[in-house]
Amino acid sequence: MTFITKTGGRRLCLWGTAGALALLAGTAQAQMVFTPGEGDFNWQSYEEFAAEHDLSGETVNIFGPWRGDDQALVESVLAYFAEATGANVSYASSETYEQQIVIDAEAGSPPNIAILPQPGLIADLVSKGFVEPLGEETADWLRENYAAGDSWVSLGSFPGPEGDSQLYAFPYKIDVKSLVWYVPENFEDAGYEVPETLEDLKTLTETMAEEGETPWCIGLGSGGATGWPATDWVEDLMLRVQPPEVYDQWVSNEIAFDDPRVIEAIEEFGWFARNDAFVAGGAGAVATTDFRESPNGLFASPPQCYLHHQASFIPTFFPEGTELGLDADFFYMPAYEGRDLGKPVLGAGTLAFITKDSPGARAFIEFLQTPIAHEIWMAQSGFLTPFKGANADTYGSEPLRKQGEILLDATTFRFDGSDLMPGAVGAGSFWTGMVDYVGGASAEDVAAEIQRSWDANK
Repeated sequence: MTFITKTGGRRLCLWGTAGALALLAGTAQAQMVFTPGEGDFNWQSYEEFAAEHDLSGETVNIFGPWRGDDQALVESVLAYFAEATGANVSYASSETYEQQIVIDAEAGSPPNIAILPQPGLIADLVSKGFVEPLGEETADWLRENYAAGDSWVSLGSFPGPEGDSQLYAFPYKIDVKSLVWYVPENFEDAGYEVPETLEDLKTLTETMAEEGETPWCIGLGSGGATGWPATDWVEDLMLRVQPPEVYDQWVSNEIAFDDPRVIEAIEEFGWFARNDAFVAGGAGAVATTDFRESPNGLFASPPQCYLHHQASFIPTFFPEGTELGLDADFFYMPAYEGRDLGKPVLGAGTLAFITKDSPGARAFIEFLQTPIAHEIWMAQSGFLTPFKGANADTYGSEPLRKQGEILLDATTFRFDGSDLMPGAVGAGSFWTGMVDYVGGASAEDVAAEIQRSWDANK
């Protein structure tokens, strides 16, 4: 096999003649990091896939967002696809990958496969005819093999150039945001137990405050992006007070941002964030505390807080040497028992889609339906999957396995709502509106202002 890699490529057509020469200049041999036949991997799925696909002599160009350490991880998976099929696999990325894929598509020289974390951008490419549908058979496979399968089909389906909605993108590599972080030793010392329901979580919050403890550390500070952590809170709570269909209507603005159902979710966030007794530093510190520093209170002695709501990436900002599962742990952000909305999970992730059809491109989508395509990355780091057929024992750590379990237990998965909204809203007025809200503005006024910004950008 030949495996070609490249990063960078700013403002270049990566798959044209000049791009191909640049790619060849960066040729590298990708290694199969686990020996076939060894370990808990589903090698049978690999062998069966290899027996059914011969792509000798074909080059499959794949463009994705992963660079640096993440590039090495995705290449470790692609090496098995290349070895199984005999294809020459070229992987490329760019610092400006969102713009690059548009440039290449419009120039008529896209990769065979593109992988992006922005469903909104994929929807735009689909509407312009730059993406090939994956077919109903693939949609049926997702429904049957991914936990909360309908959610994943919905995530990867978009209206085509003729307006008909079909599956165009295959979800692969998922991130979980519905997590609450805590220090087990602090819980044990104080006699607290991990809550199973949102009712229990609220009771625990009140109990901590009554005992003179501060329940939560919350920080919205993020430079020019200040406010975004609050959008995750609101989205998570929206899924806990309303059915997923209402969440979808909110994200698409089929219902207004100042609809009472949205205001209820904002005020649910306010229950936690606007109570001086519930937040480290008081409610006035929420907007000014940097999100990267906000978990520090968990590790202070004595603790400055006991709970922190944030996505799976937050351990990056924990004190050096923190051992997950021992020094810090997490639990699923629970749902209301009394609302009967199941176990919704908020998250993000990447989706693979075909921008230049070929047998190799179709084979790659089939490869993503094999357990081995998930397990190789699961066994290393930074990868979660809702694929029920992948062996959870292959996860490289217990925290990853637990997060994967949350995905498998989910009855509904929804993508980060602010990422699906127009940029002026999801990365603009929604952020600033949440800062205004924790500063004392009413949910009604904030929501109405966000809706005005949405109307202005239609």
